[in-house]
Amino acid sequence: MLSKILIIDKRKELPAKYKKSLDDEQTAVFISRSIKDALNEIQQSEPELIIISDSINNNLSDFCERIRALTYNTRPVIVALSKSADINDRIQVLDSGADDFWSEPVNIEEFKTRIKAHLRREIESNLDNKTLLPNYKIVMKSLKRLINDNSDKSVLLIGVDNLNEYKSVYSDIAGDKLIQAFVAIVKSATETSDFFGQIDGQTFLLITNIHRAEKFAAYLTFAFDTIVPKFYSEADVNRGYMLIKGDRLAGVRAKFVSLRIGGILNDYELIKSTDALLERLYALVKTAKIPTGSNYIIDRLKLSGGKNVWNNSTNGKIYINEPDESLALLIRTTLELQGYDVTENIEEEGVIQPSVLILDSGDNLEKLDFCRKIKQSPNFANSKIIVTTSVHDKTAILDSGADLYLPKPYELTDLIRWVEYLYKN
Repeated sequence: MLSKILIIDKRKELPAKYKKSLDDEQTAVFISRSIKDALNEIQQSEPELIIISDSINNNLSDFCERIRALTYNTRPVIVALSKSADINDRIQVLDSGADDFWSEPVNIEEFKTRIKAHLRREIESNLDNKTLLPNYKIVMKSLKRLINDNSDKSVLLIGVDNLNEYKSVYSDIAGDKLIQAFVAIVKSATETSDFFGQIDGQTFLLITNIHRAEKFAAYLTFAFDTIVPKFYSEADVNRGYMLIKGDRLAGVRAKFVSLRIGGILNDYELIKSTDALLERLYALVKTAKIPTGSNYIIDRLKLSGGKNVWNNSTNGKIYINEPDESLALLIRTTLELQGYDVTENIEEEGVIQPSVLILDSGDNLEKLDFCRKIKQSPNFANSKIIVTTSVHDKTAILDSGADLYLPKPYELTDLIRWVEYLYKN
């Protein structure tokens, strides 16, 4: 991210000299010659570092307190410049909120080095410990500048799907390594002018050139899907899904980790706040979901997936296929008491397909072909399938497309809990 420095100084020559020494491709320096302009600039651009000269206000202590109160959320570094060398003045200004105090004249090389050290420390204090990416605070500041500057940059929001499921199978350490590999892929394609930050453990934000955004998204989805199989066991790769372990989730199949990317090119005129921008980006990311693999969508609403567009057509319906009439009646009654709409019809044209299907596989797994047929149908792309069986062949059942293998006999409360889990997920 381009660091911003604000110099508050009503003189002409010295602030220009300071600006010249600090301006480079990583740092933008602005000069305000009045208190009014300075306060407005602070609110608009939220600089990382503020240099205040006593030429603007003889009482630096009061001004430092005022700025510190105005910037309590962002807390920039404040450096005070004064003609005074009195130790009491130094103490008073530092006690009022300044981080450093220099008596003028200053050596310009020392000035430059010490300012850069302050900036470096400020940036490093806002990096994520695991990825070393700028954290949520810096991301929000970058988005605010993007809106206020009416920039011609593009912004991409990147979500990492199924990461928690991956960690539950392979451990938190393996999950961290997978994220670090993803970060390395992104950094390999970024330029000096790009910004790459982290909102949370599985959501990232990239600001890049408008002409590179869509190519960047296409590259990330391709590269990530290419390397991610290396983070799975051979059995999972051959199976095509993860098998979640543990007492509560044992027998649940989970999809591989993938990326969902939502992008906005440079249409910021109607966006008035960072919250509105993030809301729009999250909506695009949600739309980019497809049954398997990574995908991206840009604000032109053209999906990269073609026929893989994810059509969310499920509702609260639950389908039951249970040959034991007494058990079927018990399941139906219990689910209806929980507020679900239980149906026995899934083949009629125009019927919205159920969210969860409960299928009994039969004594010899003869109904697994029916499960495969359902799973392969695009009409059931969003439906989850629970296969109940007295034949305990977990691999054959999950390979047929089942999302959950539930051996008989089972507790009815367990079945209801799984229906709720799969419906919500």
